[in-house]
Amino acid sequence: MEYKQLNTHSAIEYLKQIKEIMKFFNNDDINVEEIGDGNLNFVYIIKSKNDKAKALVLKQAVPYLRCVGEEFPLSRERMTYEIRALKKFYKIFPSFVPKVYHASEDMSLVVMEFLDNHIIMRKGLIEAKQYKNFAEHISTYMAATLFYTSSLALKSSDKRKLIDEFNGNTELCKLTEDLVFSFAFMQHETNDNENVLDNENAIKLFNDMDFKKNVLELKYKFMNQSDALLHGDLHTGSIMINENETYIIDPEFAFIGPFGFDIGALLANLVNNYIYHTIVTKDEIYKSWLLELIRNILEKFSKKFLNFWVEYKESALFVKSYADEETLNEYKKDFILNILRDSLGFAGCKMARRVYGVAGVEEIRGIKNHILRKEAEVMALSIAREFVMKYKTINNINNIVEMIKNVR
Repeated sequence: MEYKQLNTHSAIEYLKQIKEIMKFFNNDDINVEEIGDGNLNFVYIIKSKNDKAKALVLKQAVPYLRCVGEEFPLSRERMTYEIRALKKFYKIFPSFVPKVYHASEDMSLVVMEFLDNHIIMRKGLIEAKQYKNFAEHISTYMAATLFYTSSLALKSSDKRKLIDEFNGNTELCKLTEDLVFSFAFMQHETNDNENVLDNENAIKLFNDMDFKKNVLELKYKFMNQSDALLHGDLHTGSIMINENETYIIDPEFAFIGPFGFDIGALLANLVNNYIYHTIVTKDEIYKSWLLELIRNILEKFSKKFLNFWVEYKESALFVKSYADEETLNEYKKDFILNILRDSLGFAGCKMARRVYGVAGVEEIRGIKNHILRKEAEVMALSIAREFVMKYKTINNINNIVEMIKNVR
């Protein structure tokens, strides 16, 4: 079918032609309402007129960056990779990925499960909600999706096929290269330039060449390290959650990249929330919970990743009987430590880029009080710099937690 950008009226006509969708609604009449406020795409909720409990979500890509406008062209084919990633991740661990009911690469759209009993995690964290199952859920999701799409589990031929499936997501990879690793650390038209103007902290960041040198190292890893299939934008705005369930959504940035990037993106967002509660709410109990959450996620991820690895005596990387057990265990220990180190570096880039770059986070840019916002920016940049400058030298998870606690 030829591409056509849908609206609330034309979406109804389109959906009526999809047998799987009308079967879900038992051929009821349907309503379509726009609900999305994302940076890239349009999102609609589809509801039965007869039974409001019956609902699905439609997400469609448009040929531009929505948060900027039509003057910033962006290929809608990003939805192709989101569809492929949703299906891959669902196959690996369906508990944490919404079910897809219909997908069309031609129309750049996907219709999937509506998570009506869940909220965007960022909003819950800002409200100081404690999600007691999240560390267990997200560590399982990350360990499983990263391990089972890597050369530690796949045959060499299967890994190369996977790379071929996602190699074409070049525009969104380039977007990350520019916005996460470059533009936010220099004078650029896409930045929050009202805030940058005559801002001594922005000038200091833009002139910090030691920081930029380390960012270049991390950018090179991002561009060239093909470890596993990544979500590509795993922040707390891409997680739908309640007390009992966690769902990961919006993998349009999916690509084959470095193990640490998704972990780092999540870490950055949790630390940004820690900063918000340090500067704005001053909620010491919640801050302690966040630090323990970070520790639990990283510890559980490491343990689960290694447990998955035990099942594989042979893979694209390992030839059976190549090395003795002691050597393999030492190799695996170093391997996990290097993932954590890279995660810390990527987290620092992610945090720093949200301060002045395009698409800031609510925990910092949403602070209305100008003085408090500036304090939050300074703290975010301080932690981010620590992460980026010291990522290669941490030796354990406690180093990471202490680094966060010690920055004021």
